[in-house]
Amino acid sequence: MEWFSPAQCMGYVTLVIGVAAFLQKNDQRLRALNATECVTYALHFWLLGNLSGVAGAGISSVRSYLSLFTQSIWVAAAAILVNLTVGLHFVHSPAGLLPLAASVMGTIAVFLLSGISMRAVMLCSSLCWLSNNLLCHSIGGTILESFISCSNIVTIVRLSRDNARAKQMELPEASEA
Repeated sequence: MEWFSPAQCMGYVTLVIGVAAFLQKNDQRLRALNATECVTYALHFWLLGNLSGVAGAGISSVRSYLSLFTQSIWVAAAAILVNLTVGLHFVHSPAGLLPLAASVMGTIAVFLLSGISMRAVMLCSSLCWLSNNLLCHSIGGTILESFISCSNIVTIVRLSRDNARAKQMELPEASEA
């Protein structure tokens, strides 16, 4: 395994974009950067010869892009159907299910959830991608998903604190009434 092969270098580019995405507290910026990250991720997996990863990341990119414009349950269902149809075509081992599961969870997160719940489901998705990346020897991808998991946890904590502060500011008014 070469640390600076084209495949690994594309993984490092994906790493930078992915960390930037998951540090966003704004859901729309997260979705936009996530769509970009998935494009580079698909290329990374293609260079590694991981077709299941290519399918999962490619579909995830389109799905994240579409989620910028709609939160339709029907678009989410169509994206999940495409994920399953295309993804299952490329699954040749139990490990091949990891990108598929990650993509389906990501679809549910970006179309049907927001805030903390969206990031919690995306954290589960990241853990599936992390497992996939360890198995296919993706250096940048493994680092990426580790950072994304940590970034997601940090952002969940930040959003939780923001929510707690907002509730505290509401309490004095409620007790005066």
